Formats: sequence, structure tokens, C-alpha cells
Amino acid sequence: MKLMTLNVWQGRLERVLLKHLEQQNFDFACMQEAVDYGGKTGGIISSYSTIGKSLRLDHQFFSPLNATKFGKNEISFGNVIYSKLPFTLSENTFTRGSYKADFDFDEDDYNIRALQHVALGVEGKKLHILNHHGHHIDAHKLGDDETLRQTSMIIDYIKKLDGAVILCGDFNLSPESESIKQFDSVLKNLSVDYSLETTRSLLTYKNEVCDYIFVNDEVDIQDFSMDQTIISDHNALILDFELK
Repeated sequence: MKLMTLNVWQGRLERVLLKHLEQQNFDFACMQEAVDYGGKTGGIISSYSTIGKSLRLDHQFFSPLNATKFGKNEISFGNVIYSKLPFTLSENTFTRGSYKADFDFDEDDYNIRALQHVALGVEGKKLHILNHHGHHIDAHKLGDDETLRQTSMIIDYIKKLDGAVILCGDFNLSPESESIKQFDSVLKNLSVDYSLETTRSLLTYKNEVCDYIFVNDEVDIQDFSMDQTIISDHNALILDFELK
């Protein structure tokens, strides 16, 4: 089975993004900075449902964090999980704040954060896929007390799960941060184990690892790689795996 995670950057590179995804064959995909929008976009954003069609993944769980007006229509921002298999469970747990309608980018706190969780049955085995876009600190990726609180919350959530676990996302944290190191107690950090030097694309001057795939011992890793095709300001991470 094959899973991809990507901070999709609201699908700002819609044409190249969709064309590239049409050529891939994923069983699952996790995306951050996804949007839900029903109006005309002119190719400057891509709604999660449009991306799902390119992925050919029919089961989709979009979790909005906030919504605002974009032209005459409403646009929602959030995270999304795609799957070839139906979900047996789909939950969204806020780790900071709560859903905000009529979001004002000038006045409201943009650091509304949540953890997505879907469960699936795979040949009689249970698979949990979790997706998170981490708390953003503008000055650095080393985290603080707030990121420690949220990652601790995620770890406590994971400890209650039975079966294979895959946690994906743009955590806005470096591998050296205490917040990321916390996950070592429960999960393998593939971005660290495979010695990635950056997960940012050539579209940005930023040079950092902030995107991750974590797995527990119930996941049999076949391969892990980073796709450097420019479809966002982040690179996509790809995991080939089976369940033990």
C-alpha cells in the first residue's frame, strides 16, 4: 500500500498539482492547508474534492478549521484525508481553539489546530491514519510550551489506539525540537530515520525539515521517499507499507 502526505498550500499550483497527482497511484493521502470552495478559482487554488478526483480516491474526510468569504462564496480551510478504502471511523479533535466561521485574517487567531483520525479495516487488520498541521511560530521551528502541550495531547490520543498507526503532517517543528522528540517514545520518525535534510520545495528560500510521517511497530515499512516535484512550497513524503 502507498500513502502520501503533503502540505498542499491551498492548491495554489493547481494545474501542475492535478496533472502530477493524476500520474500517481496512492491508496491513501493526507493533506494540510486544504480548502473547500465551490466557486471559480482561475487556477489559483484547488478544492480538496477536485484534488480527490485527480487522486482517484473516493473516500474523503475534510475537516474545516475556519471559513471566510472568497468572492461571492464561502471558502473553508482545513485538513483532509483520502482513501481507497471506506472509513470505519472519522474524527476531528481540536488541539487549539475551535472552528471559526466568518474568519477575519486581520483580527482572529490563525493558529486553530486539529488532529484528524480515520480508522480502516485492511484484510481483517485495523489501520489508523492521523493527520495534523502543527502550531506555527513565525520566528523559528523549535517549538515552545504550546507546541509541547499539543504534541503531548496527540501522543496521549495515540496511546489509546489499538492496531497499526500512521501519523502524518506538517508539524511546523524541526527534528531537534523537544516537541517532535516526544514522539520517539511511541512512534518511529521516518523523516529523521531516513536523514531528510529539508522537506521544503525549491519554491521557497526556507530550508528545513518540518513534514513528517511517523509509524508504530505494527507498520511494516517497505520504502520511504520524498517527491521533489514542485507541486507546492512543501515536498510530498511517500510511504510504501504493509501491515504486520
